[in-house]
Amino acid sequence: MTTTDAAAPAVKKRPIWERHRGLAIAAAVLVIALITVISDLPTATTRASDVSAERAVMSEVNSDLQPCAYSIKQALGIWSLEANHRLTPADRTPTPGLLSDDQSACSFTNQGIYDLTNNIDTPGTPAGKQLGNLVATATLWVTSDALQVIEDVQKLMSDPNDTAASRNLSKEEDLLASDRRTALSEEKAADRDLATQLQPVDLPSVGTTTSELSSGH
Repeated sequence: MTTTDAAAPAVKKRPIWERHRGLAIAAAVLVIALITVISDLPTATTRASDVSAERAVMSEVNSDLQPCAYSIKQALGIWSLEANHRLTPADRTPTPGLLSDDQSACSFTNQGIYDLTNNIDTPGTPAGKQLGNLVATATLWVTSDALQVIEDVQKLMSDPNDTAASRNLSKEEDLLASDRRTALSEEKAADRDLATQLQPVDLPSVGTTTSELSSGH
């Protein structure tokens, strides 16, 4: 052996992950994929936790609906009194402002309606899916049915002889009733899935009789 050979440094092997970089990357991708799949697997829940989660959803839904629920009764109450000639000129003075507030309460500009459509997360359970359907129905009730009713009342307060508004008001009231029945049915379906009784959805029953409407004014 020569002096030069003895003095030559030993060649250091690179770590296996450097020598087989492609394999290392593939392994890392596989690990990430496995973690993603595992995290997406459904987690076991107890009936008590399911019931608690669904009760929380219904509490939030009804809290978000409350301003519009009040407003639709107020708007129809105003029109009932006007149609029955029970509003004095002094009583009529504030009605445009009241109806404008009612309109806002049932539109997407209202924080409650915004929260109803954007900030409610329903669980992925069978009952949670029923409540997801309920949220969609309730959104239709407030932002389509109720809002249109209030706009028809505004037109009729300006012109009680507006026959188009009168016909449309009757049609929208039917839709209010129909969508309310659907929402109640969806809540009952969630009750059956959970074998319990959740808080009913706060969509008021409204109609055209004087007694029904006056009670909401």
